[in-house]
Amino acid sequence: MKSLFLSAVLLQFFEACWSQFPRPCANSEGLRTKECCPVWSGDGSPCGALSGRGFCADVSVSDEPNGPQYPHSGIDDRERWPLAFFNRTCRCAGNYGGFNCGECRFGYWGSNCAEYRESVRRNIMSMSTTEQQKFISYLNLAKNTINPDYVIATGTRAEMGENGESPMFSDINTYDLFVWIHYYVSRDTFLGGPGNVWRDIDFAHESAAFLPWHRVYLLHWEQEIRKITGDFNFTIPYWDWRDAQSCEVCTDNLMGGRNALNPNLISPASVFSSWKVICTQQEEYNNQEALCNATAEGPLLRNPGNHDPNRVPRIPTTADVEFTISLPEYETGPMDRFANNSFRNVLEGRHTPHMLARHTLTHTHT
Repeated sequence: MKSLFLSAVLLQFFEACWSQFPRPCANSEGLRTKECCPVWSGDGSPCGALSGRGFCADVSVSDEPNGPQYPHSGIDDRERWPLAFFNRTCRCAGNYGGFNCGECRFGYWGSNCAEYRESVRRNIMSMSTTEQQKFISYLNLAKNTINPDYVIATGTRAEMGENGESPMFSDINTYDLFVWIHYYVSRDTFLGGPGNVWRDIDFAHESAAFLPWHRVYLLHWEQEIRKITGDFNFTIPYWDWRDAQSCEVCTDNLMGGRNALNPNLISPASVFSSWKVICTQQEEYNNQEALCNATAEGPLLRNPGNHDPNRVPRIPTTADVEFTISLPEYETGPMDRFANNSFRNVLEGRHTPHMLARHTLTHTHT
């Protein structure tokens, strides 16, 4: 639950490194030197320096204090990210990007990254059956393809040894890489001892970081799908759920229908019925003082229409959406889940449009 400056810090590292742990740096040497400046194969130099793509540079992070929601310092690897692991990374020039400056920044294309191209995300319900099937096949390919460029950490930096003598990293498929990243940025802080954690922390939710962090997250996910499929025109489709009375994408042709024998499971006619989930046992990890290691934890569970109505009474309406985007302030007050009249907080669902409308009406007449 950090203030806005931490959004910039996280985004800065995502721009330079794009993900948590580039494979070339996830070893004892990288941990010992705290340097992650991999060679670009195009010219054989670190960060593509010989071609002017980038150079190895000290990582710069903010010295601003943590927000009041997090009173600790120096106990969580994510503080002042990525300094617990690396203090030198590639700083890419111009429109170059990637952990070794071997790719282009989001939105740029070509051998010299000079071509700007806008990507348009489409409503999945307006796509043809062939296009929908291609999207589902891409997701399944990502679920079954080990990511060639990134790995995940299965232990904290302290567990890896002072000089990195015991690196703890693991392969992961491309889809689950993003499941793990989302878990890692949101997990509780270990304070020492089984179950002793600080829960009031989240580097991507309940704070000003929510939108910018997830924007980069989706751009990166989109880019990884393009790389494994070779389809560089791919964009993530969306479902316009305004005013929907049911889960329109919960069909076997799309995200999976309901299993007739067990409504909590996905229909066996859907490719997603064979998928296994990861990183769902937060309390177990806390009790073991362990990170999620991406071990499969069971099948996908879903039962649309049978959710807790006290938490989510219905899908938001067009009026709810219009009210939310009419709010003039992106962030207010403490910049957390208690922020009033905050566009970001309403968008996250912490304050419903109806609650805010009533609050505004009450104060207007008092």
